[in-house]
Amino acid sequence: MRSAGLLRAGQPASEIGQDLLRGRGFDLSNHRSRTVTREILLGADLVLAMAREHVREAVVAAPEAWPHTFTLKELVRRGEELGPRREGEPFAAWLERLGAGRATSDLMGTSPGDDIADPLAKPRSAYEALIAELEDLLDRFVLLGWGHEQTAPAGPSPAAADEGRRTGAPAPAAAPA
Repeated sequence: MRSAGLLRAGQPASEIGQDLLRGRGFDLSNHRSRTVTREILLGADLVLAMAREHVREAVVAAPEAWPHTFTLKELVRRGEELGPRREGEPFAAWLERLGAGRATSDLMGTSPGDDIADPLAKPRSAYEALIAELEDLLDRFVLLGWGHEQTAPAGPSPAAADEGRRTGAPAPAAAPA
């Protein structure tokens, strides 16, 4: 799993983000931002973005990434509408099913239905809201993608835990932010 974004590389997670996630057991003191590259996009099985603009940038950089590039909200919404991954269904086939009928023109503009608000330069409450929203969305994503598996780990979902360890601030996994 990788985290990358559209902004300048080498930046630490925000102090607020680090503080909030430290309280949840995640140390982001060594985290530094990375700029997304075509290689990262093409090497990913799934590219999750925080907002439509990030998906647009990813698809411009690597048009071949379109079938497996979604905003987190879009992926969860489509999964809830079209159904979870079936037992024995390969992950790539599930993504293909979720992406059926999508058009790049659907990404025009912004949408509260697809975009997660960036808390950068906003008060602590905006970061708290982001963390709560990401936890909810990632838990739903894990349930949709792996809910058919009988064993569930104790504590936060693996996706939620990994997202917190890696990002802190609004940088999605292997996706532009």
